[in-house]
Amino acid sequence: MIMALSGRRIDSSDADEARFPLGNVGRVSRAVEALLSTNGVMVLVSSAACGADLIGLSEARKLGVRQRVVLPFSRERFRTESVVDRPGEWGALYDMIVDDVGAKGDLVIMAETTGIDPYAAANSVILDEAAAMGQERHDAVVAVMVWDGTPRGDPDYTADFGAEARKRGLKLLELNTR
Repeated sequence: MIMALSGRRIDSSDADEARFPLGNVGRVSRAVEALLSTNGVMVLVSSAACGADLIGLSEARKLGVRQRVVLPFSRERFRTESVVDRPGEWGALYDMIVDDVGAKGDLVIMAETTGIDPYAAANSVILDEAAAMGQERHDAVVAVMVWDGTPRGDPDYTADFGAEARKRGLKLLELNTR
């Protein structure tokens, strides 16, 4: 099975509403590990933001599951804007995973363009990459949303990922971050 994953980032320290508290990382990690194991996932396609993405990639790595990482722009900019700007020690994990997938040819860095939301575009590329790998391997593709279950307004990249996966006819699974 090929799994496309997207989800919430860790809440900022001044978040008005808890969507993915840092204290829930252990529980969510165990749920992701179980999902990967019980579904026989061979490839995980995701971005690499702090929270759901890095948890998914880390658990896949521990299980020997191939990881493909999609970044909407340079790895340095992404690290600054989507990894180390929230509580937790995410930087070293990000660096290790991105270095590893890059060395294996599984790092996709999208070209920066104007007028297109880079995060929305990355969601589409994640689903495209998963679909292409599924076709290539003659394997099923499933999408996973790791989130609190409540859209937060526009934009909500996790909700949008789920909507796009449904539109493409993919089976969609959800793991709760609260």
